Amino acid sequence: MRIKKGDRVIVRSGKYKGRRAEVVRALPSDGKVVLEGVNIAKRHSKPTAQTYQGGIIDKFMPLPVSAVSIVCRSCGEPTRIGMRTDEQDRKVRVCKKCGAEL
Repeated sequence: MRIKKGDRVIVRSGKYKGRRAEVVRALPSDGKVVLEGVNIAKRHSKPTAQTYQGGIIDKFMPLPVSAVSIVCRSCGEPTRIGMRTDEQDRKVRVCKKCGAEL
């Protein structure tokens, strides 16, 4: 999975199609990502010792990584991710459209 925490992505399919959001958490073992402000579920919680006040909490639920596409920071368009090695022989992610590093 080439999408990481902090990446800007666009949702390509489903109920939230077209929304742009930032990746809050990546779950590579499940092939899912959690996006900020997308796929929100209401969770009803009781008051406990840690949380004195109960109520309804908004919880961000994971989306399949196949339903999102990364947005390039330089060209601002949804793109695929390519890999290239830099001068120090490290792998870096690059935009397939403009060739800039992601």
